[in-house]
Amino acid sequence: MVSITQLKTHLFQLHQNKIFEFTVIFIIVFSALITGAKTYNIDSTLNQIVIGLDMFITVFFLVEILIRLASEQRFFNFFKSGWNVFDLLIVTASLLPVEGNDTVLLARLLRIFRVLRLISVIPELRMLITALVKSLPRMGYIVLLMFIIFYIYAAIGSVLFEHINPVLWGNISIAMLTLFRIATFEDWTDVMYETMMEYPLSWIFYLTFIFLTAFVFLNMMIGVILDVMQKEQEKHSLETGEGEAADVHWIKEHTQALEKKLERIERLLLESVNQITKK
Repeated sequence: MVSITQLKTHLFQLHQNKIFEFTVIFIIVFSALITGAKTYNIDSTLNQIVIGLDMFITVFFLVEILIRLASEQRFFNFFKSGWNVFDLLIVTASLLPVEGNDTVLLARLLRIFRVLRLISVIPELRMLITALVKSLPRMGYIVLLMFIIFYIYAAIGSVLFEHINPVLWGNISIAMLTLFRIATFEDWTDVMYETMMEYPLSWIFYLTFIFLTAFVFLNMMIGVILDVMQKEQEKHSLETGEGEAADVHWIKEHTQALEKKLERIERLLLESVNQITKK
């Protein structure tokens, strides 16, 4: 008779099996295709097939999450991982029936989010999202600085160009929207040439603004994300024991161990020399 511990071990091995992981990824992608198929006008027979496949996918996800829950040595360890909780919420939301009640629209919308499970299943995607989330606080300061620049330029633009085109420069809030249009290069030259007819040097206003927003601040954001991503990559390498960071860490640990052994040998040699000298 199989004990609970052995059962947990078998379930954990099943969950860690590469074939099982690839199957889960395939089912997630397939569920996204099924959700997309529902947006087309299909006949009743195909519609019944799609509904049956959707039920199968829901049951598969439920079984998969139950396997992960049962494979934990301690039940509450499962909830220590935010990605596990995310998966559980997505799977639980998929259990809402899609036909015959007032929650049809909500259930269909929640089923769309099942494709997000790819993030929790694929480690590389998890690393990217983690890096993005961790970089948000540092990016917040850049966004604050961008807002200050937008506000200053919007105030200048509304004062200088309001009489030229009040639709674009009527007040500071409208001027900020116009500057956002300029920052995204959406027909910004039309806006510039309109003001240059009265202020020939107004191109300085636009070019300096574009230089600050589109080049300086954008590259600062990219630099922050790359820095955090590099740290996450190194952390992932240390956890998996693969990659350059893991190799460097291994060399560092073994070098420190060798240094301690050499210090011990040197101390023993000195003690031996002192004893010989005393004799």
